[in-house]
Amino acid sequence: MPDQDIDEEAPTFAIAVAAELSGMHPQTLRQYDRLGLVVPARTQGGSRRYSLRHVKQLREVAALSAEGMSLPAISRLIELENEARVLRRRVAELEQQLRDELDRRSRVFAAGATGSVVTLRQGARARRATEVVLWRPRPDPAE
Repeated sequence: MPDQDIDEEAPTFAIAVAAELSGMHPQTLRQYDRLGLVVPARTQGGSRRYSLRHVKQLREVAALSAEGMSLPAISRLIELENEARVLRRRVAELEQQLRDELDRRSRVFAAGATGSVVTLRQGARARRATEVVLWRPRPDPAE
């Protein structure tokens, strides 16, 4: 069986399963949902569906709460973590776009018959009718 990436964002767990996986009572999960701490997806029928990321957040909330952190502070922390995750994803998208753009750009040039600069695709050769000119700058007389 080939290795497959697990989608941590996929809302797959019903509230009872998420409660068991996080070590909490389902009523606690409902309360956290009402407070906006960990907000699950909803089915068309309105049932809560939790993802693996939600379960991890619930465990984190439990640990932080046990250390004495207030629920509003935990809520703010989760909000910042979610924002950072979105920004990391956006940075990765932009980096990929930049790599794609650099791959598309040609870095090969030739001189056309009229002396104009002709851009060639990477790996393409100039047509035989096109003259290729090698340009070397004049030496600096100050040297």
